[in-house]
Amino acid sequence: MTETRFPHFAAAAPHLLAAESGRAVMAEGGNAVEAMLAMAATIAVVYPHMNSLGGDGFWLIADPKRRVRVIDACGGAGAKATIASYREKGYDTIPSRGPLAALTVPGAVGGFALAFELAHALGGRLSLGDILADATRLARDGFLVSASMARNEPSEFEALAEAPGFADIFLTEGKLPKAGTLLRQPALADTLAQLAHAGFMDFYRGDVGREVAADLAKIGSAVTREDLEAYRASEREPLSVELERGHLFNAPPPTQGLASLMILALFVRLGVERAESFAHVHGLIEATKRAFAARNRIVTDFDRLKEDPASVLTKEHLDREAALIDPRKAAPFGGAVPIGDTVWMGAIDRDGVAVSYIQSTYWEFGSGCVLPRTGLLMQNRGVSFSLDPGALNPLEPGRRPFHTLNPPLALFKDGRVMSYGAMGGDGQPQFQAELFTRHVYFGQPLYEAIDAPRWLLGRTWGKTRIDLTLENRFDPNLVRALEQAGHPVLVLDRAYDEGLGHVGALVSHRDGSIEAAHDPRSDGGALGG
Repeated sequence: MTETRFPHFAAAAPHLLAAESGRAVMAEGGNAVEAMLAMAATIAVVYPHMNSLGGDGFWLIADPKRRVRVIDACGGAGAKATIASYREKGYDTIPSRGPLAALTVPGAVGGFALAFELAHALGGRLSLGDILADATRLARDGFLVSASMARNEPSEFEALAEAPGFADIFLTEGKLPKAGTLLRQPALADTLAQLAHAGFMDFYRGDVGREVAADLAKIGSAVTREDLEAYRASEREPLSVELERGHLFNAPPPTQGLASLMILALFVRLGVERAESFAHVHGLIEATKRAFAARNRIVTDFDRLKEDPASVLTKEHLDREAALIDPRKAAPFGGAVPIGDTVWMGAIDRDGVAVSYIQSTYWEFGSGCVLPRTGLLMQNRGVSFSLDPGALNPLEPGRRPFHTLNPPLALFKDGRVMSYGAMGGDGQPQFQAELFTRHVYFGQPLYEAIDAPRWLLGRTWGKTRIDLTLENRFDPNLVRALEQAGHPVLVLDRAYDEGLGHVGALVSHRDGSIEAAHDPRSDGGALGG
């Protein structure tokens, strides 16, 4: 991977076809929001193990006047999703695959509708047909299965394979297709064509919505036609924290955006001077522990918050928390949540509009349920609910689930804008911080900061214990120092491991040029003009 700098605009995505959709839109005069709509639709087709139109999404958008907006496209639990209904079926936890996992309204397309309105308010003129053309063509004519999709080993595969409609689209003789296999999704192509004709809200209140509701009812999902008709994405105010170099922004609850902001705000208070030092890695890990404790105490549906998330981002609170970090010893940790599969993408246009966007079905392939009339792959985000009515995030009809998704954005005092992000559940805030500190505070070129060896505090797929997992390119002396400080180190036998996230970033400069790079652990890249 090499650093790329473009004179006018750029897009970064974990699949090159999505980056190309964004590049093509901006080359035709579209703005970054229109570009991201095209990218979001394309990535939903070509990276189905990571996301779909049946998932949720969150947008951070900075306009040329440096105003930052959030689009919250998270769907709530269906009207029939009650603790009693699952208990009556004999469940102590929500099933992670199948119809009973497909219990929340897919919000992503509602976010598309709101973003399309904003795109036009920012001067966009492209039609939905233009924006969705690539995605529709790729779904109908087919695309080559990516290396990531082919090497992915989904958890609970038998249950996934038995989910209604999954095998018909995604399995060949009971197995996922090999890399390079042509994969077509004709029903999804028809859905995209209908949305291009009738508008995004047809997904909820038109012909597409009617067919989605009928198929959900047939498989026994808790989501009803009335749930779909009532859904609307919302524009929200971002969370932010001020550092000496500028302002960082992220999405508010139900996302874990506050944790991402808190990690960086705590770390800069530690006075670390050198990248890849013990102080760098240990400092970010310890900041992560304190941020996750706040996240696990606070984050829930924003209509049901018991504590103001901004309260943990005040200078006074951050100063106190930073003072509690031991610079030499690891603190206890037990606050991880399951990892998830996701896509982050970014775009910046010639007028300075910057977008940070994240879209997901939660686990790989979500619930596994593919609705036959629309080709829609339904998410399983609802498994983050608890069947304990006294929990922070109990299952209730209409309640929004906890989200690991969070799209960061930075506005620097020197005029630069940085759109950056990562996939990977608990890893998202950590990977963001690794990239940001390496590039912004230690001066590493963008591509080097993304390429550098990565770590993750938490559980990776298939593991029951919580480790500090590292790629094997770290200095052995650093690894020993981390172990001696009390960190439960697990060094992988790989130099680059997809389980430690896909990371991407774009930085616009005062001369209008844009640096952009994406992760070698993905199938993507950065394109522009």
